Formats: sequence, C-alpha cells, structure tokens
Amino acid sequence: MTEWPKILSHRTTRVSPWMEIIEREVAFSAGSEPALYHAVGQADYLAIVARTPEGLIPIVRQYRPALERFTWELPAGLLDTDESPEQASVRELKEETGLAARSVHALGSYAPCTSRLSNWMHSFFVETEEPQQPREPSEPGIEVRLVSPTELGSLIRSGDFVLQLHIGALLLAGLHGYLALGEFGL
Repeated sequence: MTEWPKILSHRTTRVSPWMEIIEREVAFSAGSEPALYHAVGQADYLAIVARTPEGLIPIVRQYRPALERFTWELPAGLLDTDESPEQASVRELKEETGLAARSVHALGSYAPCTSRLSNWMHSFFVETEEPQQPREPSEPGIEVRLVSPTELGSLIRSGDFVLQLHIGALLLAGLHGYLALGEFGL
C-alpha cells in the first residue's frame, strides 16, 4: 500500500550560517500534479522561563531587525550542535542575563510554525540562583530586567512583549504548575 503524500524531491539552499531555504516537491495522491513548498531551516530554538528566588522573571530587550524595533522577550537562543537543549538553556540564560541555573525543568518541545519553519522549539522553566551584582549580559546590545509576573502581564498587554512563542512558553510554565497564570493579571 502506497502512503500519501510523498516527497518527490528535496533541495536545500544555505542562505547564512543561521538559515537555509528548504524546497520540497510534494505529490498528494497518485497522478496528482506535484506542488512546491518552501520552509525556513534553522537550528532548534529554545525559550527559558526563569524565576529568581524572589519570584522575579528575567526578560531581555533587544533590537529585532525583522520587526524594525526593540522588543522585550524571554532569554532564548539557538541550540548548538554539540549540546543538549537543557545545556543550551543553562548557557543562554547565563549569556543573556548573567543568572546561573539552580534547577532546570523541561516544559516540552513543539513546532514553532508548522507551515514555514522546519525546526523545533524547546521550552524550559529554570529556577535561578540568587542574582549576583552586577547582572551584565555577555551579549552586546541586550538590556536585562527582572520583573514581577504582574509587570510582565502589563508588557504583554501593552504590546512591548510581542513574541507569541514566548507567551506560549509562559503558558506551558503555568500548565506545568511552575507559574500561577493569575499572577500575570491577564
């Protein structure tokens, strides 16, 4: 028995060290006209919902050329080929916020966009060590703030925290019982 749809051809074009375009020719049934589909390929991505012992959530502000503006986001990044998603979450949290992880809890791995992206997003809840002063990120151009859940809810409502993937990570942290979503005032 033949399984449909079938990938008839697959071509990858490297655009930069961080991105490639994947072209797939797909036939959906025997005798049907094949169609071309394109996706963006990149390394798996991770988002970190962290909480300090005081109950504050670290967020980072950086300029995003795709939106042509600054946005507030969770600490996040791309997975390096030589590390596990958990190791990457510890590394990215330290690089972007200066905070050390005390414990790391996986929230799950999900597709960030099933129609245009071919990678996976790994979400984590991280309990941090006590913040040390100064709390300078090692990456240039990043501003770090520690906010209460109520303050973060206000940033979401105002449109200053706009990354839907990170709002989803906050929901996952709530569904797993690490955050009380009512704290966000949403």
